[in-house]
Amino acid sequence: MGEATHVRNPLPGAGGGQIGGIHVVSLAPGADLTGFRAAARRLIAANVPPEQVVWQTEAPSLFGTDTAPADGPPLRLPRAVTELIPMVVPHRDPERYGLLYALIWRVLASERALMEVASDPLVHRLHRMRKAIGRDLHKMHAFLRFRRVPGEGRERFAAWFEPDHHILEAAAPFFVDRFRALTWSILTPEGSAHWNGALAFGPPGRREDVPEGDGFEAGWRDYYESTFNPARLNLDAMRAEMPRKYWRNMPETAAIPALVRAASARAQVMIEKEPTMPAKRDPVRAVARMSQDEPDSLEALNAIIARSEPLVPGATQAVLGEGPVGARIAFVGEQPGDQEDQQGRPFVGPAGQLLSRALEEAGIDRREAYLTNAVKHFKFTLRGKRRIHEKPTAGEVSHYRWWLDKELDFIAPKLVVALGATAVLALTGKQIPITRARGPAEFGRPFEGFITVHPSYLLRLPDEAAKTVAYQAFVDDLRRAHALAA
Repeated sequence: MGEATHVRNPLPGAGGGQIGGIHVVSLAPGADLTGFRAAARRLIAANVPPEQVVWQTEAPSLFGTDTAPADGPPLRLPRAVTELIPMVVPHRDPERYGLLYALIWRVLASERALMEVASDPLVHRLHRMRKAIGRDLHKMHAFLRFRRVPGEGRERFAAWFEPDHHILEAAAPFFVDRFRALTWSILTPEGSAHWNGALAFGPPGRREDVPEGDGFEAGWRDYYESTFNPARLNLDAMRAEMPRKYWRNMPETAAIPALVRAASARAQVMIEKEPTMPAKRDPVRAVARMSQDEPDSLEALNAIIARSEPLVPGATQAVLGEGPVGARIAFVGEQPGDQEDQQGRPFVGPAGQLLSRALEEAGIDRREAYLTNAVKHFKFTLRGKRRIHEKPTAGEVSHYRWWLDKELDFIAPKLVVALGATAVLALTGKQIPITRARGPAEFGRPFEGFITVHPSYLLRLPDEAAKTVAYQAFVDDLRRAHALAA
């Protein structure tokens, strides 16, 4: 094959070389996402086709090493590919890196829309691998059980789990979010994860290093047994959802054999037991009781909203409306943003500051108007340490709609201004394009309606000239709304 010139990746755990035209890439065992990305960039920069690359995840090659070449430039890949790669790298299939590199090569060559071709054998296989990783992550999230480690000064918990794939690093952030206040360790045959205010990864653990049980588990088993319904026993469905390999790590499974053996007899007792009729309720009294339970003031409504859990977890607090009862004009936005969530006030972030400036130019005193949102909690996705706003779904808008209706009943404004499509959906129950409906509107309520854009729309415009024109149109809309309210 000729003389070998071996090339080593400067990143930890990644190396490789070239043997007679064949490039050998050596990556760290497990899920070496960083090493794969660096190697793929170098290979693409050198125009190396997939058939000339051998990927290995064991010890580095025996042919020696040499100084590493410069890293290749970043790859411009479609989003579907960049999202797929980290979900396939943890797969246990030794061909995973070769398959991913073949996908990258084809996409960069001429097939930008390759991920949309579900019938392509390569795409089909990679999708199946991604689904396998998703199932493995779900099982780890659902079936891992922490146990208190005895005999230590500070309370610490440990868990043992045997994943099918190399998912420990991908799964660990879930447990950080769920058990951030605890000190814990997750041990697996391949490695370990440890949390004590900072996440760290270590060598493999042993099952015997995790306690067999703790005091909490007896109560948990009692609860599990009390909720077990023998009439709905389905062993096939149980095994499909909770495979037996996970049973020995879960305290409730110790009770399953006895519950299964007694299920038939318990179900027969339930069948033979004389049925009892439910107590009749007086519908008139029930309706009267419901009316008494409803809030009778804006303060009572706000107290209900403030103590309610967010529909989508993560928000710091509910953000209530702001302004006087009896305000002639009310503004309804979409949902709180990052600053609103932190301060507990509506429209105090960048979009809110823009709205305040536009209101002043339109002759509207913000202190005399009522400002609120269709959704009362901040919904976001994390990008590093930043919380990026995420648009609420129609179902989430519907969930909060009752609160908004009651809120506007108590305020009793003459005019309600819907700021953006989400506000229109909350007020009408319909998806209506803003460009078509902008201006005076009928919301089917005792107040007049007006539709305009949300101020955050103006912030997203990339062109300064377009932004100036759109802002002036927004101020003109507010002037028209002010005139209608007056």
